[in-house]
Amino acid sequence: MLQFSQEPQAEAPSDANAQVLLDVIGQLVEEVRPHAAAAPTLDSAFERDLGIDSLGRVELLERIERTFGYRLPEHVIISAETPRDLLRGLPHTGAAAAPHLTPQLARETATAPTALQASATEVVVPRHAKTLVEVFEWHAQHQPQRQHITLYGDDETPESITYGELYTGAMAIAAALRQRDLMPRQTVALMLPTSRAFFESFLGILLAGAIPVPLYPPVRPSQIEDHMRRQLGILDNAQATMMITMPEVQTLARLLQPNVPTLRHVVTSRELEGVASDGTRPAVEAADMAFLQYTSGSTGNPKGVVLTHANLLANIRAMMLAAAVTPQDVFVSWLPLYHDMGLIGAWLGSLYQAFHLVIMSPLTFLTRPQRWLEAIHVHRGTLSGGPNFAYELCTRRIVDEDIAGYDLSSWRIAFSGAEPVSPATMQHFSERFAAYGFRSGAMAPVYGLAEGTLGLAFPAFGRGPRLDPVRREVFTRTGRAAPAAADDPEPLTFVSCGYPLSGHQIRIVDTLGYEVPERQEGHLEFSGPSATSGYFRNPEASRDLKRDGWIDSGDLAYIAEGEVFITGRAKDIIIRAGRNLHPYELEEAIGNLPGVRKGCVAAFGSPDPVSGTERLVVLAETRDTDAKQHTLLRSQIDALIVDMLGAPADDVVLAPPQTVLKTSSGKIRRAASRERYERGDIGKRPAAIWWQLLRLGATSVWPRLRRMSRSLLELAYGLGAWAVLGLTMLILLIAVAIVPTQPSRQALAQRLTRLALRVLGIRLTVQGLDQIPDVHPYVVVVNHASYVDAVVLSATLPPGLCYVGKRELGSLAIARFLFERLGVEFVERLDAQKSLEDSDRLFNRVQGGQSMVFFPEGTFGREPGLRPFRMGAFTIAAQAGAAVVPVALRGTRSVLRSEQWLPHPRPVRVTILPPLYPKGTEWHDRLSLREATRTAILQHCGEPALETPAAPTVFMKPPEA
Repeated sequence: MLQFSQEPQAEAPSDANAQVLLDVIGQLVEEVRPHAAAAPTLDSAFERDLGIDSLGRVELLERIERTFGYRLPEHVIISAETPRDLLRGLPHTGAAAAPHLTPQLARETATAPTALQASATEVVVPRHAKTLVEVFEWHAQHQPQRQHITLYGDDETPESITYGELYTGAMAIAAALRQRDLMPRQTVALMLPTSRAFFESFLGILLAGAIPVPLYPPVRPSQIEDHMRRQLGILDNAQATMMITMPEVQTLARLLQPNVPTLRHVVTSRELEGVASDGTRPAVEAADMAFLQYTSGSTGNPKGVVLTHANLLANIRAMMLAAAVTPQDVFVSWLPLYHDMGLIGAWLGSLYQAFHLVIMSPLTFLTRPQRWLEAIHVHRGTLSGGPNFAYELCTRRIVDEDIAGYDLSSWRIAFSGAEPVSPATMQHFSERFAAYGFRSGAMAPVYGLAEGTLGLAFPAFGRGPRLDPVRREVFTRTGRAAPAAADDPEPLTFVSCGYPLSGHQIRIVDTLGYEVPERQEGHLEFSGPSATSGYFRNPEASRDLKRDGWIDSGDLAYIAEGEVFITGRAKDIIIRAGRNLHPYELEEAIGNLPGVRKGCVAAFGSPDPVSGTERLVVLAETRDTDAKQHTLLRSQIDALIVDMLGAPADDVVLAPPQTVLKTSSGKIRRAASRERYERGDIGKRPAAIWWQLLRLGATSVWPRLRRMSRSLLELAYGLGAWAVLGLTMLILLIAVAIVPTQPSRQALAQRLTRLALRVLGIRLTVQGLDQIPDVHPYVVVVNHASYVDAVVLSATLPPGLCYVGKRELGSLAIARFLFERLGVEFVERLDAQKSLEDSDRLFNRVQGGQSMVFFPEGTFGREPGLRPFRMGAFTIAAQAGAAVVPVALRGTRSVLRSEQWLPHPRPVRVTILPPLYPKGTEWHDRLSLREATRTAILQHCGEPALETPAAPTVFMKPPEA
């Protein structure tokens, strides 16, 4: 939070202290900015003059405290603008040095607030709620005394907030907003730090029927003016009618108010307190907008993601289900509330699921990362997480003496998301804190984005990260993620982000929009109930976002065994210390500086293995060659970047004309410029024209030809495959009309389908044929992933079996004739009465000695995953006393996925598992048989379990100690 005043000093700081401080700062500046123009002075600006950003301040804090043996208050290191400001917070020479303070959180867990303070013995989650407002009101009505939040503020004293207290405060703010003529569905900007005021204001806006627009607040006083000017684009795009902010920002916001025609009021949260509410509120529907999540601070073309209450609750429920979260969990968070990971994942998730949220300011974490681990220790946190850089920061900054006695064994899920996940960072963090009870299996890389509300893919929690080493040369050349050999000296390693959340789908497509096979890199697209409808008042960006009902994530990825592996970004966002930086306006502003060639600036991110995040690199062309002019120009560029982004660049490279690469239409080629920078080619003498042309041809024509040839080959294969299958079916149709017995017809079909698969290059591997019982009847149960499943089974299973298929397959007379001659029994899925009759008919056939093949999922989709099994096959097997033979198919979905019509030559494995025998005919016996069968198939099909969300609403409170 902003701090404008320093602690009063009894006497001026000594020259000795000043010189020691400047020496410490100077050493750090030499390390982070070797091109710095001058040594630091007491009045040098940390960011503008010295290039020390928020992460640099953390390092500086550690060095100052180690040098002076004194613990600075957190607000001093954050709000200080110059070394002189820091000096005022240090003890004076000759005075008794203040002791190094112990961490501020209480170390005795017995004194920590408990997460379970409801008087009832049951905690209920409102699964019926259709809006976030209903969720909040339900908890406030049914368990008002239940502790919802423990908030650590500036004074480091924990503040407890119950559902009832939060509801009272939010209703007062809602009433105050309505008094100021706020109408339903109008937008209200919310610029507040992590505080009780934020929680009450956000919910108060919702209770007033309006739409919150969270914006990040300025950190330091010097940033306020520039910060507010950068928010004008968002405020105007959002058509904000009101703004709730801090007193420090209010005056300037009112001066800028004329720039936003819709903005009528700029108020502080304190001005909204104490208004009596009449207990009423406007109606809010599931389709109404819950809030606007802006993905960019750009003033030129800001993008506000539209999220409805339905989107929000669908995503929260899917995430809670995937993570098996209960009201007994404790989420410890330092994540900012203006970011979707902190707002939705931490707070709104806890609001819905009624688990305890322990939250502190992001600045607290940045200045003292051990406070995060201490809160987990004290409150027995089970859930927590952050971007990759947060784990890297803890590994590098925390020393053992800061966390002596900590116990992190309660931490069951450590989410890592919001920026690329580093395998090395995860390993280093796990190893570093294993001695404090942290389990490596708790580390969980996840994937999501604002356009999908928040979460999109979660891993199997508890197993730890899944790493996929692939052959570097093959991947970089073709995009094929071919597994690397164990002795591969330098594989590319990608991290799994898990499986799509329940009810959501992910697909990987090429540049033309065609879905690619498994382990092929492409553009990640998704769909599901959490997907946004578009960007607020930005039709052009909204049109670019969607294609045929799928949303373009802007990320590159591949899928292997149902799991998503992110490989890079197709968009130009720079991720630095968990913050998204967009290069467009930065490049334009730098191009306007005297001495810089306009339109010849590239800003891009370059991975930094030390910090675990990305370095911001600016490459600018200039005709000046004088070294002094270069130094001056770098200082001007740094100052501009600080003004726009609040932090300097990590590297400013001045280069001669024609260095920044462009497309033929004049667009900056940032990725290519980044590659040139990372190769160290900047400033080298350009190659001869003929060599450039030759190299250009090799790098542009050949990939196009390769892609075109691959597409043509895939098309040719697909058409040829259908020709082979069509010819096979024609021969089979003639044969089954002639061959007299069903076993003979099935034996002929087996030979033909085996031949067809061999011709198509589909390598078929079969294991466990000896598991099939010698005595009939038995029931074969198979997972269903593709239309080719029946072809594979026909080529694999012994003749004489009866296959069960949906009645729609026999809608055409010729198809019905073929299937019936091959022994297919049709069943009705939609008519309940006919379905029961079909079940009786199938039971009679099994009881009469006929073995049958069932697809208990009933259907299949394009997304990978084993669906829940229906009970029919297991009821028949139990009542007839027949063995159940589980059969797992693996790879058929990659051969021909649902909604696609071009097959691919992929290997297929058929695993026949040991038979399972029913223990009885009771309902629980049939359920047990079904679950045992599904578990067996799940272990061999290579796909995750897709579960239908259950309707559990009651969680038992554990007995009191």
